[in-house]
Amino acid sequence: MRKSIVKDKSFDFAIKIVNLYKYLRADMNEFVLSKQILRSGTSIGANINEALQGQIRKIF
Repeated sequence: MRKSIVKDKSFDFAIKIVNLYKYLRADMNEFVLSKQILRSGTSIGANINEALQGQIRKIF
Protein backbone atom coordinates (compact mmCIF):
# COMPACT_ATOMS: atom_id res chain seq x y z
CA MET A 1 0.00 0.00 0.00
CA ARG A 2 1.25 3.47 -0.86
CA LYS A 3 1.84 6.16 1.72
CA SER A 4 -0.75 8.89 1.52
CA ILE A 5 0.42 12.46 2.08
CA VAL A 6 -3.11 13.52 2.89
CA LYS A 7 -3.42 10.78 5.50
CA ASP A 8 -0.15 11.82 7.13
CA LYS A 9 -1.14 15.49 7.18
CA SER A 10 -4.56 14.72 8.64
CA PHE A 11 -2.89 12.70 11.41
CA ASP A 12 -0.57 15.60 12.25
CA PHE A 13 -3.56 17.95 12.20
CA ALA A 14 -5.50 15.67 14.55
CA ILE A 15 -2.61 15.72 17.02
CA LYS A 16 -2.63 19.53 16.96
CA ILE A 17 -6.40 19.53 17.48
CA VAL A 18 -6.10 17.24 20.50
CA ASN A 19 -3.48 19.54 21.99
CA LEU A 20 -5.75 22.55 21.37
CA TYR A 21 -8.61 20.66 23.03
CA LYS A 22 -6.48 19.96 26.08
CA TYR A 23 -5.46 23.61 26.30
CA LEU A 24 -9.03 24.88 25.99
CA ARG A 25 -10.30 22.46 28.64
CA ALA A 26 -7.53 22.96 31.16
CA ASP A 27 -6.52 26.60 30.85
CA MET A 28 -9.55 28.34 29.39
CA ASN A 29 -12.30 26.23 31.01
CA GLU A 30 -14.10 26.01 27.68
CA PHE A 31 -16.15 22.81 27.47
CA VAL A 32 -18.73 23.09 24.67
CA LEU A 33 -16.60 24.63 21.92
CA SER A 34 -13.59 22.48 22.75
CA LYS A 35 -15.62 19.28 22.40
CA GLN A 36 -16.95 20.35 19.00
CA ILE A 37 -13.45 21.26 17.80
CA LEU A 38 -12.21 17.84 18.88
CA ARG A 39 -15.01 16.00 17.06
CA SER A 40 -14.73 17.94 13.82
CA GLY A 41 -10.93 18.05 13.74
CA THR A 42 -10.42 14.35 14.30
CA SER A 43 -13.20 13.19 11.97
CA ILE A 44 -11.15 14.29 8.96
CA GLY A 45 -8.85 11.29 9.33
CA ALA A 46 -11.80 8.90 9.46
CA ASN A 47 -13.24 10.38 6.27
CA ILE A 48 -9.89 10.10 4.48
CA ASN A 49 -9.50 6.49 5.59
CA GLU A 50 -12.95 5.66 4.28
CA ALA A 51 -12.23 7.32 0.93
CA LEU A 52 -8.92 5.51 0.53
CA GLN A 53 -10.51 2.15 1.33
CA GLY A 54 -13.18 2.83 -1.27
CA GLN A 55 -10.55 3.41 -3.92
CA ILE A 56 -8.66 0.27 -3.00
CA ARG A 57 -11.69 -2.03 -3.01
CA LYS A 58 -13.21 -0.50 -6.13
CA ILE A 59 -16.31 0.45 -4.14
CA PHE A 60 -16.37 3.93 -5.58
